[in-house]
Amino acid sequence: MQVEDEELKDSPRLGFLTSGELTDEQRAALDAARETATVDRVLLDELADGISLSSFDVLWWHRDSPLSGDTLPAGAADAVTSYLDDGGGLLLSLYGLTAVEALEIDPRSPDLVDETYKPVHKWGQRPAGFLIGSRFTEDTVFDYCDGTRVHTQPSRSEASPQVAYEKQVPKHGTVLASATVGDEDIPQENSVIGWQVGAGTAVGIGQHFSFDGVPSEYRAPLQNVLRGAIERVAEGETAAYARPRTGEELAQIRADLQDDPHRPSYHFAPPANWMNDPNGLVKHDGEYHLFYQYNPAGPYHGSIHWGHAVSEDLVHWEDRSVALEPDVGGPDQHGCWSGCTVLDDDGVPTFVYTGGDGRDQLPCLARAADSDLNSWVKSERNPIIDEPPEQPTILSNDDWNAEFRDHDVWKQDGTWYHLIGSGTEDGGGTALLYRSDDLLDWSYVGPILIGDREEDGPIWECPELLDFGDRQMLQVSNYDKVAYFLGTFDGESFDREDSGTLDHGNYYAAQSISDGGDRYLSWGWIREDRSDSAQWDAGWSGVMSVPRSLSLSADGSLEVRPAEEIARLRDDRTAVDGQVLAPDEPLLCDEASGDALEIKLEFELGDADAFELVVARSDDGEERTPIRYTDDDQLIVDRDDSSLSDAASAEPQSIDEAPQTDDGVVNLRVLVDASVVEVFVNGRTCVSSRIYPTRPDSTGVALRAIGGNVDLHSGDVWTLNQAAVRNSEAEASFGTEAGLD
Repeated sequence: MQVEDEELKDSPRLGFLTSGELTDEQRAALDAARETATVDRVLLDELADGISLSSFDVLWWHRDSPLSGDTLPAGAADAVTSYLDDGGGLLLSLYGLTAVEALEIDPRSPDLVDETYKPVHKWGQRPAGFLIGSRFTEDTVFDYCDGTRVHTQPSRSEASPQVAYEKQVPKHGTVLASATVGDEDIPQENSVIGWQVGAGTAVGIGQHFSFDGVPSEYRAPLQNVLRGAIERVAEGETAAYARPRTGEELAQIRADLQDDPHRPSYHFAPPANWMNDPNGLVKHDGEYHLFYQYNPAGPYHGSIHWGHAVSEDLVHWEDRSVALEPDVGGPDQHGCWSGCTVLDDDGVPTFVYTGGDGRDQLPCLARAADSDLNSWVKSERNPIIDEPPEQPTILSNDDWNAEFRDHDVWKQDGTWYHLIGSGTEDGGGTALLYRSDDLLDWSYVGPILIGDREEDGPIWECPELLDFGDRQMLQVSNYDKVAYFLGTFDGESFDREDSGTLDHGNYYAAQSISDGGDRYLSWGWIREDRSDSAQWDAGWSGVMSVPRSLSLSADGSLEVRPAEEIARLRDDRTAVDGQVLAPDEPLLCDEASGDALEIKLEFELGDADAFELVVARSDDGEERTPIRYTDDDQLIVDRDDSSLSDAASAEPQSIDEAPQTDDGVVNLRVLVDASVVEVFVNGRTCVSSRIYPTRPDSTGVALRAIGGNVDLHSGDVWTLNQAAVRNSEAEASFGTEAGLD
């Protein structure tokens, strides 16, 4: 029955899809729709008989009971699909969202579907609703909503089924909003999805969208979401919901975040959403390819894909197409986790990566399908190792049957070697060794080294073996830090001689490639250090370190420095003359301010207790981040006053025993890039930190002696240019004006 209402005569015409008698929930939803649209009921059985849908601007299927095999007749599905292809708009809600596969909207249906869901058992009586993605706060669906967290009902309501995408995301859709309950964000429960379907638009709202018996305080926000959703699917603009996959599309969403003051300008960050480990580093046809763990659903860890960026000079990067996506029903359906790239026996770039499938993590393989490494074909043999070894006994947990992931593969003397990260029940972390003749059939050798659990960590993630000739280095990430062991590898086991910590801060999951000569280039993920809610609101999370040069010194110790190519970015230089800094007389470097800086200092403490380099300093010193070197050779990044935001961590980060130089002079090299600070000490170790200044004038630099005089030998401060896009003019000047050292 059509509703006649003068106020609604220009409103969208909505067809309310039903099968059989209306439930109480559907009646309540139908009444709510009549406040926004002119509504007719449309029976699915009639659709199967060929009824036309062309008169409707919107179809809405709101269903509070699970779908069965005969719920959606074939003819009805064909009619709705044709309607969408021709430019119609469709809203699916509650269990209606589970029809996306039958309607050929998406081959991947929601994987979190609880038919007996009773929220009272999980969340008590806190309000529940939607956590709106930062990119979509101005989308029409949320036009009438106030803020990014919208509560639409009490979570105690048992009339609300739990329907969402959790361990996987829709293959073709874009996540518009996740879930929030009380003051807790639940980004993993992707609740509101948008699709471009032919010339039409579909929006799905899986949970927290029930109308029957909703208390009065929730009716307005619930009605506002419904009104926005109806108007959105009626208006079209389908391209807004196409999942960004190509380099051009990803570059566009990157541009949308360019005004964020905490986004780095020369450290590589994801276009939007989530980034963690560097993956698949390779130099191919003169270009460096950086792949990385990427979640297209939002700035949280989950549903991992492989993002892709490329550079000719290690400084200027451009976005490329997403390289790997989980396959529906495949051995990587719940995530394409970390791995590496090798050139196979035919010279074809080949990924070896971890596929996540339920509680299993197993190695998979994919080969490049084009010379630009934009397209990849997964092996039909995946997984290429069927199960973890029986010995040693591998750790398991609530999520995984075995901790068995991350890959380092190389070829030596005609044989392929393969390290996989793991942990043991009776000891600590380990790297498990396999051999192969063809990258597909692998034989197990055993652990090359098992660490002490207390000293070296319970799990070794991202293992890699670097060959420096007479000495090798095993590098691992042990949940806490990136640790390394120096020694020798004989083809089966690693003889550990020395050990250390590569980075004492937020740096993790390092991966390296040989770049000729005696250096390796290495990158790591620099984690955020602010609340999950702040990351969600920012719309992105995670930064890649600058490429680092790893080598061994003449005495066999590790050296780590920023790659010399970073000097390409240098712009204005401020020299700080050698001088004696007296206590309580700070030297303010007024000409050297900025939020994209490189700072080089050489000094001796003399009789001082400490020396401080202060960065990100506001004019009055309210916000400031001192980098303090003490007389007991400790380096501290003091973040107590680095931000006025409660969301930012104020915990200090430190190198407790900085390695010394032969002449006692301390060399600091510091990279500041918005929220990123990397500090290199004497070319031997470093600490990566995150700071989040809130004041726009928190860009100052100062030097300070504490408790005595400091002999400052020299100092240089450069402002650094942005590296978001290639700059041919900067490339032409490399090596002439850049002043490499």
